[in-house]
Amino acid sequence: MAKPWKTLESVTTDEGVLELRQRDARDFLITVGGLVLMNSLANRSEVVLGQLGCKKLQTHKQPRILVGGLGMGYTLKAALDSLPASAHVVVAELNPVVLGWCQGPLAVLTDDAVHDPRVKVEIIDVAQRVRRASQAEPSERFDAIIFDLYKGPHFRTDPVNDPLYGSRAIAHARAALKPGGAFVIWGENYDEGFAKRLQKAGFKVSRQRPGRGGLRHVVFIAETS
Repeated sequence: MAKPWKTLESVTTDEGVLELRQRDARDFLITVGGLVLMNSLANRSEVVLGQLGCKKLQTHKQPRILVGGLGMGYTLKAALDSLPASAHVVVAELNPVVLGWCQGPLAVLTDDAVHDPRVKVEIIDVAQRVRRASQAEPSERFDAIIFDLYKGPHFRTDPVNDPLYGSRAIAHARAALKPGGAFVIWGENYDEGFAKRLQKAGFKVSRQRPGRGGLRHVVFIAETS
């Protein structure tokens, strides 16, 4: 019989009560409004997301990466494991309580990835952080932008004005990348409209569905020339 869940912390947000729950040493849930956002025992797409975003950067001298969304830290850990010691990783996380969880009870899951010397966590909306980078000097742009957000692109996405997945946001992401950079995005399901918007912005687009069975999320890989 499975152990009951214990709520470690709850915080009220605009989208409902955000909670961290635990029932075993490495068995955690993050929920909002009673809906499961993340499960520590089901993380294959998050790991692959980080790996795909950084797989071409292992030999770069000082790669710069932006990770949108901290979650339980799995994408960040996978990215760090794929990067050289000289890398600089910016994590844009909207909610400071999530950072606190990754520094505390969730740290065991990722070998305390948020305290890696290559990492800087900024409490900021990732859309705002991308816009800032799109207007920055070339040295402040990124070799990879990775979106690990609990709401991915979907068919109801506003094709122009969505702050993350609309055509204007995609243009900002492309401008925030260095030549040869990659924009890698987690999605719950494949969204053809989003893929077409990426292509229209000048990206070469492919996708993967990590795993072999059960619920398989999608990872969009959008690369520049």
